[in-house]
Amino acid sequence: IRRKMKIQVKVLASVSKGNVKYVCENDTRILIDIGMRCCYVEEKLKEMNVDPRSIDAILITHIHNDHIMGLHTFARKYKTKVYISESMKSHISCDNYGYLSSSFDIKNINVKAFRTSHDVESFGYLINDELVYITDTGYINERYFDLLSNKKMYIMESNHDVEMLMEGPYPYHLKQRILKDTGHLSNEESSKYLSHFIGNNTSCVVLAHLSETNNNEEIALCEFKKREKQYNGKVLVAHQLECTELIQI
Repeated sequence: IRRKMKIQVKVLASVSKGNVKYVCENDTRILIDIGMRCCYVEEKLKEMNVDPRSIDAILITHIHNDHIMGLHTFARKYKTKVYISESMKSHISCDNYGYLSSSFDIKNINVKAFRTSHDVESFGYLINDELVYITDTGYINERYFDLLSNKKMYIMESNHDVEMLMEGPYPYHLKQRILKDTGHLSNEESSKYLSHFIGNNTSCVVLAHLSETNNNEEIALCEFKKREKQYNGKVLVAHQLECTELIQI
């Protein structure tokens, strides 16, 4: 009988310019998105003593460049299996791919994929019923609330502060795109969902995909702590070129 190991998670990059997450359980290693150059991902993996050839699969949330920038080079170089939806296939060139389904296994890791709401087809992931990963969505459908509640770890988009966005330099049409139900979660919306999901099992929250122009770490953390007063676990903010610690859950 296989002894259950703790999941290890490390955010290698997370901001509007590029997103990569590393997840390991026993001898299974996956990436969620690969929106940085291949050489950057290789460097960060090797700093962890992880051979890039040992990555079993890459899960893609959607086809925007900040989530697939390094995909083609990495997948070609290491023959890594890439999990995509059927409609993503016309935008992603790789030889070794599998299709997303509501639940599937990658060796020791079970993946549950669910739809998010963005201006292209997009997905969130629940890993081994313990790690929730959601970015690039304007809202979270209530049909998924039971599935996503009381998990050990949440990596959740906290993209913008609404006031900073509206007073900032973005053109009006881009501000409206971000604020739509097919845009991005604000700090307030992110904290609202997290306050609903967080339970007794939750030990770590990572606020992710912060806008460099329309947000900052202090404001995002303040909004989370203002709403979620009962939570005493770890709270981290992910950055662009600075990895988080290796988190065990």
